[in-house]
Amino acid sequence: MSVFDSPVILEAAINGMTSKEKNPNSPHTPEEIEKDALLAYELGATIVHAHNSDIQLSGREAADDYALAWHPILEARPDALWYPTLTGAADMAGKLEHVELLAQDLSLRMCAFDPGSTNIGLPGADGLPEGGVYGVSYDDCRYAFAFCERLQMGPALGIYEPNSLRTTLTYHRAGRLPAGTMLKFYFGGDYGLMATEPGVTFGLMPTEYGLLAYLDMIEGTNLPWSVSVWGGALMETPIARLALERGGHLHIGVEEFYSPNRSPSNEDLMREAVELCAKVGRPIATTAQTAEILRLP
Repeated sequence: MSVFDSPVILEAAINGMTSKEKNPNSPHTPEEIEKDALLAYELGATIVHAHNSDIQLSGREAADDYALAWHPILEARPDALWYPTLTGAADMAGKLEHVELLAQDLSLRMCAFDPGSTNIGLPGADGLPEGGVYGVSYDDCRYAFAFCERLQMGPALGIYEPNSLRTTLTYHRAGRLPAGTMLKFYFGGDYGLMATEPGVTFGLMPTEYGLLAYLDMIEGTNLPWSVSVWGGALMETPIARLALERGGHLHIGVEEFYSPNRSPSNEDLMREAVELCAKVGRPIATTAQTAEILRLP
């Protein structure tokens, strides 16, 4: 089967930390999350990633808050693939506690974490970087990978920096990478994760050579991968089309998009992705095909 016969997984990251001030179309209430998630599935997404209404919640409180939106979503689409984010708990066990609680009550086949550290910030008054370290240690990675193995969940791995991919490939070489792993290549747009002024970002640039660097690293692994641009517009970079031409997948949504010129909805971004897939000539994956491509347990 050629690349152009292989189905594209469209993943919609519908909200994240994006505030209403940054984009008024960012869904935050359970009702808004339900509406956007169901529309994303209808338009062709087979994976939805969502935060709940308050990232400061953890454990049972976080699980109950997620369930307000996801019970009705999964009643409408019982086979839907989705996953929550980590919470703000003090350690990796705490950050993942709600995931196990959700899995006891809802269909949940994927689990997100980021296998490495990165600096996250924005320009200060002098234009120089301010912010902090999003720290994920090797011990954190060991715990999270074992968590996914134990619960038979596919890890959805946010690759902010090349060192995160090197860590992941170490597990792959050792035969310890859990089934269902998806590599999500996060490219840093001009605005990074937090800013509304350009100049402070992270990771590789969303250019042809940035993507080729990652593809060189995973050559021969057959691991599925997707691309996204954080603090930018994926469709305005060369990597969206290049990813489709190289057999990759698209990770799109209000969570990562930022432009001072427009505030699109998740529907807008989904329609742009569907249109590009049609132009390139690759079909959009079904839920069953997505599970097969990822080799989900």
